[in-house]
Amino acid sequence: MNERILLEAEKNGNLITTSKVMELGFSKTMLSKYVANGDLLRVCNGIYALPDTVIDDMYVLQLRNDKIIFSHETALFLNGISERTPFTHSFTVPTGYILSESMKNNTIHFYIKSELFELGLCVYKTTFGNPVRCYNPERTICDILRSRSRMDEETVISSIKKYAGSKEKDLFLLYEYAKQLKVLAQVKRYMEVLI
Repeated sequence: MNERILLEAEKNGNLITTSKVMELGFSKTMLSKYVANGDLLRVCNGIYALPDTVIDDMYVLQLRNDKIIFSHETALFLNGISERTPFTHSFTVPTGYILSESMKNNTIHFYIKSELFELGLCVYKTTFGNPVRCYNPERTICDILRSRSRMDEETVISSIKKYAGSKEKDLFLLYEYAKQLKVLAQVKRYMEVLI
């Protein structure tokens, strides 16, 4: 395998995209040859992995669509507010954004107005150490209250309790986000009971 492609993949969690290979000056045909020879494995459309790589699902989703921001149960996990690893990843995109059918069918997705889309955006590392876009704890608490009807009640309650008991919580920021996301009454109700 070409040394530049190998180094780029190793630098990127043992993954490489078709666009990155072409940016390095190589063709799609070369990728097909590497797959046929067993030098690369096709993870999904446009993403390849070195053999014996343990696939980081969150990172692959981020590579497939750099517009998504992990939210709800996936953000609870990334923020350490929930120990439960989500079976299906949740993310948010701006209202009107069109997702591919495979992304729609294999994920839990939410839409929000463009002006609120990046509110609370952070970059976190997955368990594999790869960077992904995610909402901070305060935004995540607001999101799970906004989408409560689509979530497991036990997850909502235990996550809010864990957040309320955290030394890192920022109640001022939580209330600011809650105002903008129109869940201030619900947030206050929970926080008054738990703090």
